[in-house]
Amino acid sequence: MYQYTEFDRQFVRARADQYRDQLERRLSGQLAEDEFRPLRLQNGWYVQRFAPMLRVAVPYGEIASRQLRVLARIAREYDQPSSEVFDGARQRQDSLGPVPLPGGGFAHSRLTVGYGHFTTRQNVQFNWIPLEKSADVMDLLASVDMHGIQTSGNCIRNITTDELAGIAPDEAADPRPWCEIIRQWSTLHPEFAFLPRKFKIAITGATEDRAASAWHDVGLQLVRDAAGSLGFRVLVGGGMGRTPVIASVIREFIAADQILNYLEAVVRVYNRWGRRDNKYKARIKILVKAEGQRYIDEVEAEYQAIVSQDGAPHTVTAAEINRISACFLAPAVQAGAPTELPQTDLSPAYQRWLQQNVAAHRDPHLRAVTLSFKRLGQAPGDATADQLDAAADLVDRFSAGEARVTHSQNLLLPWVRVSDLPALWEAARALGLASANIGLITDMIACPGGDYCDLANARSLPIAEAITQRYQDLDELHDIGAIDLHISGCINSCGHHHSGHIGILGVDKDGKEWYQVTLGGSDGSQLSGAATPGKVVGPSFSAAEVPEVIEAILDTYRRERASRGDRFEAFIDTLRRVGIDPFKSAANGARLGVTEDSAKEVA
Repeated sequence: MYQYTEFDRQFVRARADQYRDQLERRLSGQLAEDEFRPLRLQNGWYVQRFAPMLRVAVPYGEIASRQLRVLARIAREYDQPSSEVFDGARQRQDSLGPVPLPGGGFAHSRLTVGYGHFTTRQNVQFNWIPLEKSADVMDLLASVDMHGIQTSGNCIRNITTDELAGIAPDEAADPRPWCEIIRQWSTLHPEFAFLPRKFKIAITGATEDRAASAWHDVGLQLVRDAAGSLGFRVLVGGGMGRTPVIASVIREFIAADQILNYLEAVVRVYNRWGRRDNKYKARIKILVKAEGQRYIDEVEAEYQAIVSQDGAPHTVTAAEINRISACFLAPAVQAGAPTELPQTDLSPAYQRWLQQNVAAHRDPHLRAVTLSFKRLGQAPGDATADQLDAAADLVDRFSAGEARVTHSQNLLLPWVRVSDLPALWEAARALGLASANIGLITDMIACPGGDYCDLANARSLPIAEAITQRYQDLDELHDIGAIDLHISGCINSCGHHHSGHIGILGVDKDGKEWYQVTLGGSDGSQLSGAATPGKVVGPSFSAAEVPEVIEAILDTYRRERASRGDRFEAFIDTLRRVGIDPFKSAANGARLGVTEDSAKEVA
């Protein structure tokens, strides 16, 4: 992990002190809300439907056990609303009603306090911290080199990467040092503090794009040219939201040491020409789509000016990359360790866990292990204070004190010795964190939706709970196989529904909750193929109908799938082979299986 210098620590502490002063002036009435709003947003503080929400930066997902323990303390001591606020939230959720389940029963909203929430941006959020306590939380974060700087606002947000960065067998180079270099360059960049809209960068160093780079404002792919020199393939203009767009390649290769100069040109042209009159058309994807080659030419001209006229001021020196890279050396945990998996436990449950939750490592003595935070009765990505503490203990015991927050809202241990797998399995299972569902349908991505977010049109969590309840049989889950299910409560796409093999989008229809279903989306991974948005299967469905629709879609897959030796082809492959029509017909037919009365119960 990157090791903070004394300068870094002074910077973060000074920022926390500055925020405390701003908060005190707001609480005393010296600052109006309109004046305070941009200041709190610059530090990750939103005001959501019921209470403030804090987004804590976890740059490129790397997190230490000591940081997890502080997040646990925040969840336990500060993520506690007043009874009046919480009761009001409960009353609203009760008025919306539960979601009926196929075969009987209901799924309810679960408003919970004392939780952290892992996000798709590899950050951590809290939903109930009272604003008057927010400065205390910032001081606590600063004590372990954490903050909320640039986790919101129209600036360059958290740099993300593959959770297997630095350990994946298929890497051309470790992207983490470059993530850190770009993070430092972009933090409080004076020219880019007020961009037309938020700006997101993802970096991958692997053959397989596990960072969904084509869905970002800028996607960077580490590659080597014919001479073996390291550089980046640059994609610009991706994004979800109202207009899903896959990023365009604007440079096949830029030398690695020039990446900051080139990014300066990319963002500067956007800052100059991006629309500020309409926030729905302000993202860089709109500019790139509208201008095409002209945008690319402008970037190239700007880059040449930066190099020739300005002297390439942001060239990354060999000394700097060596300094940063030294922070990412592998810990010495594998000495004398075996490379073969222990056969001490041949139970089906253990074997399934090895298959689903344990990934290959560039070091044959090690494995990467994902702890599943997808369980019945708990929102996807939520972690209680006790779970965060327990996870920190596992990270210390089995992963050299380091973990990774994953894009799919779980926690990965990157430095697990092969010989420790049975012990980790037992420890994680005792904590309820060993569900062998990674990559399966219950390992879904879901935003907090209308239960928490005032931007949402509909709730996500009862839908996630209804589907999770329906698919609790592990034999059935493994028979269905790998599926990316993504749920968003509104068009802002925080649940990345566009890139799901199955996507669910909450929409408002005459003041009531309805859901649009898409099929065939892809994030660009090896399983999913090239990044692409899903296609809508028909008119929106009521909350009561969604579980039936998902069941009908999966029944169609099992009916249509082809065998591949001793396995079946994956859902996404069947969908592409037979086309969307059989699935669309099944989804729309499922509407007839839900009675008008049950639909009214949740309307």
